[in-house]
Amino acid sequence: MQEKPPDGANLQNSDGTTTSRVRKVTIDSERAGQRIDNFLRSELPGVPKGRLYRLLRRGEVRVNGGRVRAEHKLEEGDEVRVPPARIRAEGAPPSEKMASDMLSHVIYEDKRLLVLNKPTGVAVHGGSGISHGVIELLRHARPDLKDLSLVHRLDRETSGCLVLAKRRSALRELHERFREGLVEKNYMALVVGDWQLGEQLIDAPLFVQNRQNGERHVVVSGKQGKPAQTRVALSRTYGAYSLLQCAPLTGRTHQIRVHLDHAEHPIVGDERYGDDDANRKAKKLGLRRLFLHAQSIAFPDSSGNELHFTAPLADDLEAFLATAAGEGRCRRKHGPYGSR
Repeated sequence: MQEKPPDGANLQNSDGTTTSRVRKVTIDSERAGQRIDNFLRSELPGVPKGRLYRLLRRGEVRVNGGRVRAEHKLEEGDEVRVPPARIRAEGAPPSEKMASDMLSHVIYEDKRLLVLNKPTGVAVHGGSGISHGVIELLRHARPDLKDLSLVHRLDRETSGCLVLAKRRSALRELHERFREGLVEKNYMALVVGDWQLGEQLIDAPLFVQNRQNGERHVVVSGKQGKPAQTRVALSRTYGAYSLLQCAPLTGRTHQIRVHLDHAEHPIVGDERYGDDDANRKAKKLGLRRLFLHAQSIAFPDSSGNELHFTAPLADDLEAFLATAAGEGRCRRKHGPYGSR
């Protein structure tokens, strides 16, 4: 990306913010295909999202001299006028320990891709009260990854395979694979109860509700929902629980969690959609989080070769399965009321 010489240095304000100067940026091949709103976020870090959209609506952002909408995709050679904006000072950087720990979860890397076995409890990116997510931690640990982008997302509580693109060209290719339905994802979910439904295709439209506190809550809704499908099959039973293999055919928010709750087999440890009583019992047995793990992801590369990545279950989930299996054997031996 090439920039024209700025009109002058940025202005430092008394409140610690900086007011940037007008800039003209020429889009190169790596930035081609990026939405203008995402481009502005990287060019004006610290500017609230709402402010960026106001700049677009008012026509202060111009592409080749014309106004554009937030969803406009940039093309190679486009000239973008980046207007002046007040930029907040960057917050404290992430700790070196957190950043280096995230690097230890990388399971694959080449010139274009990075695949992570994301730990539970870590958001994929900062925002909404979260200072640092996977993206921020990896960029801090690896300054060479300044263009690192999420190819897809995982819930904060979900662990497992997360694919990131190191180049914009790789990001565009993988998004195209998703649109073509060429990406296969498989999850392991431990649910409450004895699954006796065999292999099922859960086909239930999902609608995202935004609550007053800003959190998203998803419900099954035939009228307002968007199409959502998840293929589910039993892997093994563990006492009072069933371990399921789940393949989402669509990528809706909280899809697997809501679909399994809709099937009356909520995921163990799910505090948003799960069974409170079952969660308390599981916690007593040692489970401290949602039992949902992105086990694998597969897709063809640019040459047509199939890439397949697998992330093993974390030790805490393996330990809980062993405990649950032991509890099941104990109940079968002694009955629900102890030995007789």
